[in-house]
Amino acid sequence: MSELDFSGKRVLIVGGSSGIGNGIAQAYRGHGAHVHVCGTRPSAAGYTGIDGSDLDGLDYAQLDVSDPRAVESVKPNFDSLDILVLAQGAVIYSRGEFAMDGFRKVMEVNLMSLMACATKFHAMLKANNGTLIIVSSTAAYHATKGNPSYNASKTGAVGLTRTLAQAWAEDGIRVNGIAPGLVDTKMTKVTTENPKRRAASIERIPLKRLGTPADMAGAALFLASPLAGYVTGQTLVVDGGLIL
Repeated sequence: MSELDFSGKRVLIVGGSSGIGNGIAQAYRGHGAHVHVCGTRPSAAGYTGIDGSDLDGLDYAQLDVSDPRAVESVKPNFDSLDILVLAQGAVIYSRGEFAMDGFRKVMEVNLMSLMACATKFHAMLKANNGTLIIVSSTAAYHATKGNPSYNASKTGAVGLTRTLAQAWAEDGIRVNGIAPGLVDTKMTKVTTENPKRRAASIERIPLKRLGTPADMAGAALFLASPLAGYVTGQTLVVDGGLIL
C-alpha cells in the first residue's frame, strides 16, 4: 500500500472551501480520504463559479470561525477524525489592521480560532492517533509593513504549532504546520492581479513563479502520512525560496 494512500481516513479542512485549503482538501480526496470542509457561506452552492473553489466530492458545512460561539457549538456530522487541517485566514488591506477592530478581527480568525478548533476536535484526534496541520505563512518570518495583525497572528500560529506538538505528543497526536509563500489565491489578488506587483514579486522568488494550492497540498499529504511519522512541531516553509 502506498504511504500516500489515505483510503479509510477521515479529514476535516477548516477553510477548505477555496484557495489553499480547497487545494489540500481535493488532494486528500484524490488519495482516497473522506473529506469534510468548512466555509463561511450557508451552502456549497454559494461557491459555484468562484475561482479556486472546487467542492466536488467534498462534504460541506458552514462554520464562521470569526465567531467563537460558532466553533464551540458546532456539531460535526462525523464521529471519527484522522486529520485536521486548519487553513482559515483573513487579511485587511489599506491599513485596516492598524485600527483595533480590524486588528482583533484578523487575530480572531488567524490565531484564536486555531486554538478553538484544535481543542474542539482534540478528543477525536486522540482517539485515532491523528494529525493536526496548521497553515500559517512566511509572514511569520519577516515584517509585513501594512498588516500588523496578519503578521502577529501568523507568527503566533507557528508558536502554537510547536507548543501543541509538545503538549499533545503524549496523546499520540502529531502537530505540524505549513508556511506558504506567495500563492495565487483570492486573498493575494491585490498583488497577483497587478502586473507590476506580480512581476516584482516573482522576481524575488528564486524558483521564479507563484505558488499554487497544489504545491501546499503536497506538503500536507506528506505531513499527514507515515513518511512524516517522526516529524512533529515543525512548520514546513513552502515558498519557492522566497525568504532565503
